[in-house]
Amino acid sequence: MLKRVAIKDLRPGMYLHELCGSWAGHPYWKSAFTLRDAQDIARIADAGIREVWIDAAKGLNSGAAGNMQQGVPAAGRAQAEAEAATPPHRAAPRLALADELSRATRICDKAKEAVTAMFQEARMGKAVAAEDALPLVEEISQSVMRNPEALISLARLKTADNYTYMHSVAVCGLMISLARVLELADHDVRQAGLAGLLHDVGKMAIPLEVLNKPGKLTDAEFTLVKNHPLEGHRMLAQGGSAPPVALDVVLHHHEKVDGSGYPDRLSGDAISIFSRMGAVCDVYDAITSDRPYKKGWDPAESVRKMAEWSNGHFDETVFRAFVKTIGIYPAGTLVRLKSARLAVVVEQSAASLLTPRVKVCMCAKSGLRLPPEVLELAAPGCADRIETRENPADWGIADSNELWRG
Repeated sequence: MLKRVAIKDLRPGMYLHELCGSWAGHPYWKSAFTLRDAQDIARIADAGIREVWIDAAKGLNSGAAGNMQQGVPAAGRAQAEAEAATPPHRAAPRLALADELSRATRICDKAKEAVTAMFQEARMGKAVAAEDALPLVEEISQSVMRNPEALISLARLKTADNYTYMHSVAVCGLMISLARVLELADHDVRQAGLAGLLHDVGKMAIPLEVLNKPGKLTDAEFTLVKNHPLEGHRMLAQGGSAPPVALDVVLHHHEKVDGSGYPDRLSGDAISIFSRMGAVCDVYDAITSDRPYKKGWDPAESVRKMAEWSNGHFDETVFRAFVKTIGIYPAGTLVRLKSARLAVVVEQSAASLLTPRVKVCMCAKSGLRLPPEVLELAAPGCADRIETRENPADWGIADSNELWRG
């Protein structure tokens, strides 16, 4: 039996079913758990939460009848059903990159904590309850709907130490954005995001010294790593709440369309659309990220490399949609303009993948830094255009990510 309870009426022993408010605004990575003590209640109150839903069937009941709402009234059920049916991209109008960055930063920080806690519980042998991650997926989804490049590009800027956790956040965002470009149903968009978030949970079965090894893996160590899809599938199946899409992507995101992948050597249409999506998103974030054993590639270089591999590795339709998702010159790419100036790509243009919004930063002839200037390559009358991609290291530009973020 669900009851809506004011914070002042909470007591230890009550089973918290849901917090009323934004997932990113409360201090817990999951919303459903038993309140242990007064400190739990104080943390919720300190986060500005004023009401919660408790489940009286799973924990202590509330006697404060005047401050609670028993069950879910018919009007409330209708509203909840309508909200659940609303496509995420309609719920959040698109914002400019600058307007979404600060919010996306907060979501990334909270998501890192959430995924770290969830994966560490898996490493300790606890069952993975997939439904606990749904509020996290919804927050990421809403940010992606407002502006996909903000959260996706921020999640790419991970360190080698937090790679496994932020990689999951990045793949979640990429899967949601790709699902929208592929025009999947709204329910499938969220399922794709949840699958992306959980796709690497099986790596928690790999010893840390192997997972974080800076050098080349031995054959035995590589076998351990290749087992992570099977381990992840086992963990989610034991949890009992993972939907079929998540189970499929966890198991098959390393399959290749030519049948050379693992663990089942599936090929072509035997690989689901979601696992084909997962393969592309997983590889892109992996090769653009700094790892213990290598530095990440430039985003545009990564797209070019993946295009070379796409015949046999990736599904062509999915890969083309992915390029449309992130652009030929993804955010953060350093480019040389026709005007002999260097610029960092800020965000994509709706007009063309070849005319993104850029921030000019250097004169290519003199090598001198220029005052940052935003340039709309797609604007009517703009004579400048991108001539080639450049390597920031070749120009001594170490702050391209800072320039992108403003």
